[in-house]
Amino acid sequence: MPHFQLVWQQAAVLATIFAAVGVLAPPVLRRRPVGRRRWFEIVTAGAREGAVVMVLFTIWQIAAGLALTKVAGAFDRAHTILRIESWLPLPTELTVQHWVLPHPELVKAMNTFYLYVHINSITIFLIWLFVRHRDHYPWARNTLVLLTAPCLLIQMIPVAPPRMLTNLGFVDTANLYGQSIYGPFGSGMADQLSAMPSVHVGWALLIAVVVIKVSTSRWRWLILAHPAVTIIVVVATANHFWLDGIVAAGILALALPAATLAETWLAPRRGATGSQPQPAPALDAPSPDRAKVVQ
Repeated sequence: MPHFQLVWQQAAVLATIFAAVGVLAPPVLRRRPVGRRRWFEIVTAGAREGAVVMVLFTIWQIAAGLALTKVAGAFDRAHTILRIESWLPLPTELTVQHWVLPHPELVKAMNTFYLYVHINSITIFLIWLFVRHRDHYPWARNTLVLLTAPCLLIQMIPVAPPRMLTNLGFVDTANLYGQSIYGPFGSGMADQLSAMPSVHVGWALLIAVVVIKVSTSRWRWLILAHPAVTIIVVVATANHFWLDGIVAAGILALALPAATLAETWLAPRRGATGSQPQPAPALDAPSPDRAKVVQ
């Protein structure tokens, strides 16, 4: 299935370009009339932030590649997860998959969602937040880093996803309908053993938490559909266990206050260096006055 994703070399090149723009734009900005500086300021700030994001993405890709040769114990750990989940008051992943398998078009839509929504949603979310809610952006970006980094460390321990447990009845739905980006079962398998925890679920939950926090629109609660659909999709397509998402949610619960503490510590130092402090939003209070629609 056609799918484009940056490799770390491309991300590193983009980081260099963004950084160059961020360095070269300020001298140009100072020569512009005051009334025309706003867009240059946005471009400069956006370029600098783009460089930071691309550097983080590069590190993420390199770190993920370090686990490519580790396969020992992956299937044993998957069976251990299933034994732990037998204590949870949830339907089994097989049950959820059997609910959707009789509906081919629904399964295909879920495969497409799993493939395309993950990266695209976080990209759109970061751009929206940076452009429309800049004061909250550092906190959200730091939360994203504090969520993703532990996930990567845990993913160094290989765990087979449910779709590889065909002996238990699981179906690789993406491979079934020719929508897989991984190739046939057993081909290039090592890079598929990073199922625990689910970054898909973690990022979807983060997006929902931040949108609800920074917007005062009565429609903001609809964003909860994003993590809800994501959780059902990753389970129904046999890409993740329930426990993969539960662990990701637990890491997010720790990352949110950690990012708030980090912003509390960093904000005065930004002011001391001439940058505008950007306080983190309180986790138990509404954000400042804003428009009544999602911006």
